[in-house]
Amino acid sequence: MNFLFSIARPAGVVLCLAGLMSPPVAAQTALPIAPVRDVTQVLHGVTVHDPYRYLEEVKSPEVQGWLRAQGEVTRQTLDRIDLRDELLTSIQSRSEAGGDNINRVVRMPQDRIYYLKRPRGQRQFKLMLRVGLNGSEKVLVDPEVDSKRTGVPHAINYFVPSWDGKHIAYGMSAGGSEDASLYVMEVETLKTVGSAIPRVQESLVSWLPDSKSLTYNQLQERRSGAAETETFLDSSVMWLKVGQPATTALPVFGPTVTRDLGLAALDVGGLVFSPDSDWMVARTTDTTLPEGFLFIARISDLGKPGIAWKRIAGYSDRITQIELKGDALYFTSYIGAPRNRVLKLDLKQPELARAQVVATPPSDTVLEHFSLSRDAVVASIREGTSIGVRLYAPGDGTGQSIALPFAGAAGVHADSAHAYKDVLYTLSGWTELPRSFVFDGKRSLEAPLRSKVIGSPITDVEIVEVKAPSHDGTLIPMTLLFKKGLKRDGSNPTLLIGYGAYGFSQTAHYSASNMVWLEQGGVLAYANVRGSGVYGNDWYKAGFKTTKPNTWKDGVACAQYLIKEGYASRRTMAAMGGSAGGIFVGRAVTSAPDLFAAAIFSVGMMDTIRSEESANGITNISEFGSTRDATEFAALLEMSTYHNIKDGAAYPAVMLVHGMNDPRVDVWESGKAAARLQAATSSGKPVLLRLDLQAGHGIGSTSTQRYAESADIYSFLLWQMGRAKIRP
Repeated sequence: MNFLFSIARPAGVVLCLAGLMSPPVAAQTALPIAPVRDVTQVLHGVTVHDPYRYLEEVKSPEVQGWLRAQGEVTRQTLDRIDLRDELLTSIQSRSEAGGDNINRVVRMPQDRIYYLKRPRGQRQFKLMLRVGLNGSEKVLVDPEVDSKRTGVPHAINYFVPSWDGKHIAYGMSAGGSEDASLYVMEVETLKTVGSAIPRVQESLVSWLPDSKSLTYNQLQERRSGAAETETFLDSSVMWLKVGQPATTALPVFGPTVTRDLGLAALDVGGLVFSPDSDWMVARTTDTTLPEGFLFIARISDLGKPGIAWKRIAGYSDRITQIELKGDALYFTSYIGAPRNRVLKLDLKQPELARAQVVATPPSDTVLEHFSLSRDAVVASIREGTSIGVRLYAPGDGTGQSIALPFAGAAGVHADSAHAYKDVLYTLSGWTELPRSFVFDGKRSLEAPLRSKVIGSPITDVEIVEVKAPSHDGTLIPMTLLFKKGLKRDGSNPTLLIGYGAYGFSQTAHYSASNMVWLEQGGVLAYANVRGSGVYGNDWYKAGFKTTKPNTWKDGVACAQYLIKEGYASRRTMAAMGGSAGGIFVGRAVTSAPDLFAAAIFSVGMMDTIRSEESANGITNISEFGSTRDATEFAALLEMSTYHNIKDGAAYPAVMLVHGMNDPRVDVWESGKAAARLQAATSSGKPVLLRLDLQAGHGIGSTSTQRYAESADIYSFLLWQMGRAKIRP
């Protein structure tokens, strides 16, 4: 899924927007008060207060009423900001001027290319097929059909074509829930084969080499009254022959299936096949960290009782990605190589000690991902926020770099069957719209996957790389975007964006909404704080569990740098983080509230003490820790925004953004943090809770939802920076 002391006087305070010290606004409807019902819990000798524990009961009528009332007041407020509609129009027009949006391109044998496409002006991505880069498109699946039928937004979560091209498996979910069901379609007729298979949330779907059957990971059907934390436990890999009812699917791998392998309940498995291999690989993760178990067996043994699985790796081997090709298993590991390397293992002699290194990154770069072409290893090489492409021919462990058409971040598209010598990739930059290219071994030629762009090139944006000294002297890399000619007089609306978890890094990308912010005279600052992987595994682990304070302290240091250098002032400084980045922004704001005029907490982890009690929280113990461990509990308490909100502190304006159907971070985390901030703050500045009843974690949101959210965020920030006003 991937992707989250002492509380003093608990008296509630009604927050109205009247009487704000800066900027002044007109009165508005009062936000509803959340009653305080403090629950105390002693953990490792520490009494932890939880005044809004009851808000976790999201389905109760009382909590539903409070959440909806909060959302309605927020909606009324945002709709009165005079710039909001203008920003929405600009974001929409800039986005549509960029042409069709295409992603998740998969190249298969017989020149078949599958991808998701959201045509210009439309709301949702469709699943497409074309034969040849210049071939005509065929719509395979259009989620808008189900959206119109039900009135609820639908989205495609994943897709996996069969090797022979006759069928495609895909997952679809509703309302941003990511609770996908698996469908199998006959490509020629567009007819669904069999019925939908529920609880296939992960893209752990694989076709056997003959394309006549497939495997998938299915979650158990949770029994009545079972805790949410059981959601991802004891899942099973199922094997189904195409055309047979799902009830005939055979369980072939998993904690309750292959009991002799020593799998834990949270070892979520998937099988990997390749059309040129007689082997199958069983791989497990906890759905959050990529490390886990690896087993191999012969495909001919599938379905037989007591498959002779051979374990070749465990968590301690730190294997993060695998590719199967013939008798070889290629994999990345950061053991002895904190910036990663690719190794090759002969499965006929499957001892890891025999694996040979086949690809290493140049010094001061990170090998972030790899794939296999017909005759080379193709690696994505990170250098700061840029990503290049490097080819490693057999025997060449240092590789050769591909010259890219412009500076930015390249994403290599999957060649799952290793059928091609050339490389298909998409390149995007901070001010460059995504464009697709084919590298033929000598040069990159533009691939006609995308429609021509309507808008004119963006030439007036300056991109500056800086490093901010953090609390311990460590230099934190940060990329700044602003319009040329910007005066560094502290008057510029400045938005600091960070994440800092799972080793995920800020990466160059084009965003229409970014351009709209810059048009308003704004500055964007993307910080690769510790917890990201910008410098490899060591940088990631420096913002992990007990070292997590570095993540938000780096954020504070970046804000201080922006103010010191005149990009911003305390009146124009804002911060934003989402999901696990809620820790980054929430703790930066609660530890240094005087630095910020405003902040956005987007689907954020706000209560890390209680998050492990949620369905997805248990999968994130490996990233953040568990309250059951005394040392990790102390770290979780320190990183919990909710538990570090102090009564009487003058907090900046905050808007918490969340979807009611979020499966990754439960909406109650934002609800509890909003209630606590509203009761505690002494600044008189607003704390608003923006809710979308038909959204989740952002995955699957329509373009309409995305545009509206960006307009709300930017107008809220500009209002709090004195650049926008509230209409009567």
